[in-house]
Amino acid sequence: MILLDTSVLSAALRRRKAGPAETQLVSVLQGLLNTGQKVSVPGLVVQELLSGVREEAQFQRMKTILLRGYPIVTASIGDHLLAADITNQCRRRGVSVSAGDALIAALAINRRATLFSADRDFNDIAKATTLKLLEA
Repeated sequence: MILLDTSVLSAALRRRKAGPAETQLVSVLQGLLNTGQKVSVPGLVVQELLSGVREEAQFQRMKTILLRGYPIVTASIGDHLLAADITNQCRRRGVSVSAGDALIAALAINRRATLFSADRDFNDIAKATTLKLLEA
């Protein structure tokens, strides 16, 4: 299973004019979807992506795409506990990670999924944990 991070879905759904980096992310995402690979979205990513959308029509369009197009993975208590452990492991290495990124990483690790993200903070998490990343 592939879990999508906010950075990937933002490139696909929020950007009005995509640059080369966003175009590459969208291309890889389309390739994943065309292969029949199981692609899911963490619930936290849904929240992050929809937060701050100014236009109601865009909000509704994005919400529909997310909820109809992807299985949503929600966090269990085990995910929250692993997220806290990830935060502590990274801190011991001198790396600060956000609670949200730690939870997204925990969701991927606990489901033996690969995380597709353009957020370089996940590279630091992967060095301290068993997180698997898909690079664009």
